[in-house]
Amino acid sequence: MAGFKPRGIIPQKYSTTVFAFFMALLMSMLMSLVISIFNVGLVSNIISIWLRAWVFAFVVAFPVTLVVSPLVRKLVALVVID
Repeated sequence: MAGFKPRGIIPQKYSTTVFAFFMALLMSMLMSLVISIFNVGLVSNIISIWLRAWVFAFVVAFPVTLVVSPLVRKLVALVVID
């Protein structure tokens, strides 16, 4: 794939929101899967249990990520050396 250059479709000014979206999507996916398996085991309907949990987790995680991000940036600035 020499010369392949991906092109974005969303303007740079939305990068914080796009980052929060993907972070919330992936973290809620993985965490809801792990917690679902931990709670009920590998039962025959684990996929439907997990997908229901994932939707709920994402609905919570996305706005929380948007709200908490400024605080996290400030905390990182306090502990990282220039």
